[in-house]
Amino acid sequence: MHKTRPMVAVVDDDPRLLDSLEELLESAGYTACCFGSASGLLDHGLSNLDLLIIDIGMPGINGFELRDRVKSACPELPVFLTTGRHEIADQGGAQGVNGFFRKPFDAPDLLVAVCKALRKSRDRG
Repeated sequence: MHKTRPMVAVVDDDPRLLDSLEELLESAGYTACCFGSASGLLDHGLSNLDLLIIDIGMPGINGFELRDRVKSACPELPVFLTTGRHEIADQGGAQGVNGFFRKPFDAPDLLVAVCKALRKSRDRG
């Protein structure tokens, strides 16, 4: 069975951001799957995901560590990192990701980047 809507997962410890991103992604035609922690995503698994958006500054497993785990398991999965801490954003830690967004980010810019990354991933596959 062919799925019609790409699955975009969001991992962030801010429930308000998860709600707003879920609404944004769903309104743009994606299926959103939101997690309040890295362990929540890892427990769910990566097999049905088409793209992943990760907050860097989370308790427990941070966004960089989660990115590394995801890239080991699914190297082709597009990954975006987000952060509200600008000093982290300036450290060049966004290697191995498809996009990097500082909070608060512009919703249309995020949707354009998601669309481009999914198209590129689909064209590769």
